[in-house]
Amino acid sequence: MNSINTLLPFASFTLSTVFALLVFRRYLQRRGPHLLFWGIGMVFYAIGGFCEAYYGAFGWNVLVFRLWYLFGAILVAAWLGQGTVYLLAKRRWANISLAVLAAASVYAVFRVFTAQVDPSLMTTSLHTGSELSGHAIVTGGVRTLTPFFNLYGTVTLVGGAAYSAWIFWRKRVLLHRTIGNILIAVGAMLPAFGGTFSRMGLPNALYLGELFGAVLMFIGFIRATTPMRSAQPAPESTASVQGTPS
Repeated sequence: MNSINTLLPFASFTLSTVFALLVFRRYLQRRGPHLLFWGIGMVFYAIGGFCEAYYGAFGWNVLVFRLWYLFGAILVAAWLGQGTVYLLAKRRWANISLAVLAAASVYAVFRVFTAQVDPSLMTTSLHTGSELSGHAIVTGGVRTLTPFFNLYGTVTLVGGAAYSAWIFWRKRVLLHRTIGNILIAVGAMLPAFGGTFSRMGLPNALYLGELFGAVLMFIGFIRATTPMRSAQPAPESTASVQGTPS
C-alpha cells in the first residue's frame, strides 16, 4: 500500500462527492438541467477517485479497473461538458448532443466491459497514476474512444467557462462570475496536465492534478454562484454562466 497514492485520490473522491451533492441540491432548488449533468459528471469524477484510492490501497482489481477506465478516463469530462452545453446552447442543440452522448456512452460501457483485460500489464510495486493509463485493455478498441469523449468535454467545459468569463469581463459586470469561470476552466484542465506529467515519470502528478482540479472547480462554482455584495442581480438574458443556474 502506498499511502500518498491512496490518500490523494481518496481526497479527490471525498471532495467530488461533496461537490456533487451540492450541485444536486441546487438542481432540486432551481431545476436547471445543466446542474443535473454537472452533478452526474461530478459523480463520475468521484467514482474515478474512489477507484484510484482502491488501487493504491489494495492493488489490482479487474472490476475496479474497468469502472475507473469507464468513468474516470472516458465519461467524466464529456458529461461535465454536457452541463455547459445545456447552459450556453439552445435547448434543441443541447438535446441533440445529449442523445449522441448518451448513445456513445452506452457503446463505451459495452466496449469497456467486453474488452479483454491483461493484468500482467499492470505493475504493483509503484503506483504513480500513469499505471492507470488503460494499457491493460488489450482488445475491443476501447482506447480509441477516450480522445473523442475528452475532446468534447474539454471544448465544452473549458471553452464554455472561458467564454462566459470573457463575456462578463467584457461587459464589466458580475465580477464574481468572471472569477468563478476562470477557476473552473483552470481546474478542468489540471487533470490532463497531471496525466501528462505522470507519464513523464513525475510521481503523483495525476492524483495531484485531479485533486487540485476538483478544488479549483469547487471554489469556482461557489464563487460563480455567490454574488459579491456590490454586485447587481443578473437579468434573465445574462444568467447563462458556467456554474450559475439560468
